[in-house]
Amino acid sequence: MMMKTVAVIDIGKTNAKVALVDLERFEEIAVRKSGNGVSDDGPYPHFDTERLWRFVLDSLAALHREHPVDAISVTTHGATAVLLDEAGELALPVLDYEFTGPDALAEEYEKARPPFTETGSARLPMGLNVGAQLFWQQRMFPEHFARVATILTYAQYWSYRLTGVRTNELTSLGCHTDLWNPKAATFSSMVDEQGWRHLFAPVRRAGDVLGPLLRQVADETGLPPETPVHCGIHDSNASLLPHLITRQAPFSVASTGTWVVMLAVGAEPVKLDERRDTLINVNALGDPVPSARFMGGRAYSLLIGDDPPTASPEAEASVLEQGHMLLPSLPGGSGPFPAARPHWTADEDKLAPAERLAVVSFHLALMTATCLDLIGARGEILVEGPFALNDAYLRMLAAATGRPVLANRLNSTGTSLGAACLVAGARVRTGAEAIPAAKPDAYAAYAEAWRRRTAAHVRSDP
Repeated sequence: MMMKTVAVIDIGKTNAKVALVDLERFEEIAVRKSGNGVSDDGPYPHFDTERLWRFVLDSLAALHREHPVDAISVTTHGATAVLLDEAGELALPVLDYEFTGPDALAEEYEKARPPFTETGSARLPMGLNVGAQLFWQQRMFPEHFARVATILTYAQYWSYRLTGVRTNELTSLGCHTDLWNPKAATFSSMVDEQGWRHLFAPVRRAGDVLGPLLRQVADETGLPPETPVHCGIHDSNASLLPHLITRQAPFSVASTGTWVVMLAVGAEPVKLDERRDTLINVNALGDPVPSARFMGGRAYSLLIGDDPPTASPEAEASVLEQGHMLLPSLPGGSGPFPAARPHWTADEDKLAPAERLAVVSFHLALMTATCLDLIGARGEILVEGPFALNDAYLRMLAAATGRPVLANRLNSTGTSLGAACLVAGARVRTGAEAIPAAKPDAYAAYAEAWRRRTAAHVRSDP
């Protein structure tokens, strides 16, 4: 059967959507969206999986009425595991990785976790290491954890809800979990030491077809029961996949959303610094990829809000001339400057809204450039997600790196299209558009000044 359309379940930390992708045109033709909040009831903050499931089912039904759905794929944020009991129900709620509870056992966990040299997984705060989540849940809720029959990575939980097939997957296991050894392509030593290995469902490739829909799902959505469901993929690796298929190394991808995640293909060999949020991801082909991250989308939301002012070339030029800057780092605890406190070099309250937007955009671009340097990135830089529509960010990124920057402007998020690549027959295109640098001398001078001032700021911050 020739596949024409694929429904992609795309669950990010802030927003969830179900997008219908035309595989011939390789573009989204319909989409339904919902916020993805955190519930505070129960033993700890957690994701409301039942509300999300209702949204997924309703969206699949509505989209299928508009255009027949031929296949389903899934992509989600990382740093999340799902614990199921024998009946396939949640043994514990799906923990919000920004909950600080696991930090209470940080000293004990530090002794239990594998070294960075084994996993390429940096030690991160809160629940950002899935291993830390499991470690904390097992000790704080021993009776509930004793009922765990299966551990699933997050994308594969939704594939399970659709098919009844329990699996894990490489890109989700390989994203700073402490659970995977990317060089040996197997579970880390800690998984055996903690007695967890038998709990993990079998590991499959992202593009594997797990099976057809459960009859109940088919009945509720109106989709044919034989609709194939693919295993699914971690969102940053979904953004990488179209480029991995169509482009020669070296290049790097900056996947922007709540997190800005940079993945460098064909990078210069460098020693990664786990203290600066560099790590090894595992791509959809199973290969290790040096990576770095910071919470750029969250910073943008905190600093600009959900209703940004109109960008202004005049405001951008004024910021360049006056040298107004935001030095790292917001929010704290992650990224290349995890311990540094944010510092404005100008009175932020006196900045016009468009000037503030320019300063924040420049800051985010320079944080991105810093991360790319840390992982030895070479060649073109491809920007996916919301920042691909931010010209100030793109211009500063090009000036700061001195390398070509391309932006996927046709689709505000590359994750849905990347997940669609898992379906055979997709005519993969990236939609990447080269971004010309404007006034490169002024931008480059600003970038160099930001680096100098950031270095001094980091040294002086206690």
